[in-house]
Amino acid sequence: MPVQDPILYTQVFPSPAGDLLLGECEGTLCLCDWLINPSRREAMVRRMQKGLHVVFQPCDTPLLREARTQLQAYFEGERQTFTLPLRLVGTAFQQEIWEVLRKIPYGKTCSYLSVAQQIGRPRAVRAVANAIGANPLSLFIPCHRVIGKSGDLTGYAGGLAAKRWLLAHEGALPLLDSFS
Repeated sequence: MPVQDPILYTQVFPSPAGDLLLGECEGTLCLCDWLINPSRREAMVRRMQKGLHVVFQPCDTPLLREARTQLQAYFEGERQTFTLPLRLVGTAFQQEIWEVLRKIPYGKTCSYLSVAQQIGRPRAVRAVANAIGANPLSLFIPCHRVIGKSGDLTGYAGGLAAKRWLLAHEGALPLLDSFS
């Protein structure tokens, strides 16, 4: 009898900053991605299928309900951190970068250069930016808190308007500061 691929259960969460696709596989949240960019979404789906060997299926689960509850509380200003089990699907380098991002406190920002310095690779800013751009768990791994070294808001999977909204919501705009 053939072994069945695990299922990645998905739900859409309509946030004030844009729609997010949430995904759970085997009791862990592994996807929180913006639905604004179809080509990025296709790349993320391919990466999830390759990394987890999953089949996508729209379905509600207790974990996805809790993810929506925690996101709603975040957007209502009642929550600053998340407490869900996460599964990071990416290369070892990407996962190292995402772990740095998880340490950026609510309401704070840092630069791509600062992230590169924190991993001991100050010349790897472009690689760091690419790893940040591949983040499959937006908000849960707060890549929106990473800005250009001059304070500019640079690329974001949800679009710059969403990044600006999130930073303003957290009180990080207009005063952009550093956590490192």
